[in-house]
Amino acid sequence: MIKVLIVDDIPDTREHLSRLVSLERDIDVAGTAGSGEEAIAMAMDLRPDIVVMDINMPGMDGVAAAEQISQRLPSLPIVMMSVHGEADQLRRALTAGAREFLVKPFSADEFTTTIRRVHEREAARREQLQAATPVSAGPASDNPDEHQVIAVFSPKGGSGRTTVATNLALAIHRETGGRVCLVDANLQFGDVGVLLNLNPKNRSVMDAVEGGEPDGDLIESVVIDHSTGIRVLLAPPTPEGADLVGAPTMRKIVEHLRTTHDYVVVDLPAGLTDHSLALMDLADQIVLLTALEITSIKNVRLFLEVADQLEYDRHKVRLVVNRADAALGIRIADIEASIRRPIDGTIVSDGRLAVLAVNRGVPFVVSHPDGPLSKDIMKLAKTLVGEGSASADKAAKRGIFARR
Repeated sequence: MIKVLIVDDIPDTREHLSRLVSLERDIDVAGTAGSGEEAIAMAMDLRPDIVVMDINMPGMDGVAAAEQISQRLPSLPIVMMSVHGEADQLRRALTAGAREFLVKPFSADEFTTTIRRVHEREAARREQLQAATPVSAGPASDNPDEHQVIAVFSPKGGSGRTTVATNLALAIHRETGGRVCLVDANLQFGDVGVLLNLNPKNRSVMDAVEGGEPDGDLIESVVIDHSTGIRVLLAPPTPEGADLVGAPTMRKIVEHLRTTHDYVVVDLPAGLTDHSLALMDLADQIVLLTALEITSIKNVRLFLEVADQLEYDRHKVRLVVNRADAALGIRIADIEASIRRPIDGTIVSDGRLAVLAVNRGVPFVVSHPDGPLSKDIMKLAKTLVGEGSASADKAAKRGIFARR
């Protein structure tokens, strides 16, 4: 039986929604609440399977209530309702921890189907995470020169950069058994938390810098231990939080994480900002993503020119084609001819699985470890880990290429 808590400030709406599920054998209304404050108290008391809540309520609205519930009961899924279907409302709901978004008015079938779908997703997510038995990571090796920072970058948005970075961190952890930290450096619009079902309202990089320059203990205190075995540093929960994190501070944070982890995987924003350049200078390797699409190839060619001007070693930049699909009319050989350098790796195109993994909050390396997508990511992880074996060379490169 799926126990549902219904939250809406209008009594008639609460009654109507209760009636919609009254004839469903597998859904039971555990309770109803008329305010955000009441919703929090009832969620803690009743421990329902799902909370269905209106986003617009007087006093504490649905977003604020969802944030509180997600913080106290992180495994409790929330379905948000609204009479508005704008992108801003949707993003607010997802940022607060909602797993689905319903636009009023909706039918009984749509309502009950959404409840069942969210419940099934959460059950599957818990099973997959419990079934994933990553190698237990011990402390990082004593020699910091053996530790790697791997930056994942694309000069064009929509490249799948966050998906690749997240699954790559998991793949490196599985391949090496090492201590791995995933850093969301897309400070304005980071999505690592969404992919891993983590709420940045709980802990993020912003918590490390609010009191000034962070020390090592403070940095470690805001890094989250994820159930998959990796550690995660989330971006601020709102875009304005990015203003609190300067480029030198972000570099200092990643430099510290290098000393306490074997591998630090950094998800960079699209575009050449002070933050991204500072972290690319620091990185041992840069995974440069492109696609079989003209504008993406053009932007990659321009970035490689910048990399040459910055005197990045040729082996520091690893060119990877994401969503590689020969049916699109551009071949790998065409890209290599255009940019005059070989491709270092390819990742197969499987948009359906990638989107499904995001919606479930379970990376495909965990949910489908034997699928083509996961195999390509694992292959890339092995390549990058192999490239990092010469610690002396890596240390020398950091000294040569670090921007002062």
